[in-house]
Amino acid sequence: MNVFIKQLKKEDGQMSRNTPEVPESERQLDKLKWEVAEELQLDDDIQEKGFANMTTREVGQIGGNMVKKMITFAEKEMAEHGSDVVD
Repeated sequence: MNVFIKQLKKEDGQMSRNTPEVPESERQLDKLKWEVAEELQLDDDIQEKGFANMTTREVGQIGGNMVKKMITFAEKEMAEHGSDVVD
């Protein structure tokens, strides 16, 4: 799963939102974000306030847990498929 995230600049030169390295993964990443938010019991707050109004700590918790899940997924894929995953 090649889902590394990069920062892009908007046309006006300001930083825009993070965009997936693999655009086709955007829906799955969004689903994972909501899954993690639900596990952390932050989904109601997000629906009420929106992501833009969440604290840095809350958003960081979601992002950190997403990374943990993606690393676990990648490790399982590498264990099952070996070098085929990396190539």
